[in-house]
Amino acid sequence: MTVHSTFSDFILFLFVHMSQADSKYDPTEMATIKAKMKDLFPEDTDFEKKLYGTIRQYNDFDKSRLTEFLRESLDHFTEKKPFLSELVEDLQEIIRADGRVDQSEARALEAFKVMVRGDGNR
Repeated sequence: MTVHSTFSDFILFLFVHMSQADSKYDPTEMATIKAKMKDLFPEDTDFEKKLYGTIRQYNDFDKSRLTEFLRESLDHFTEKKPFLSELVEDLQEIIRADGRVDQSEARALEAFKVMVRGDGNR
């Protein structure tokens, strides 16, 4: 998979990744993602189609390459770094949407924060 063409597409991929960190797509997490998509994409976007296309893309993605892919994407969108702290808040909101934070979700979020800070192993 190549790096996403837009930062918004990358963020949506991250949203899907975080919602799937506990190995299930919770309806409240999906609703939270859909609400956040309104700030990411133009008003005339078919949000359902975009979200479920990204879910298919994520499901087909080789998860053994996930860390490498996320690092490549962060490097590609380096000019967007100031927005990443806000993104962490959005990711937290998504994983909390179902009323609980699974240990795998907490680990996925922490791994992303480490990547953003740049102190992870390459």
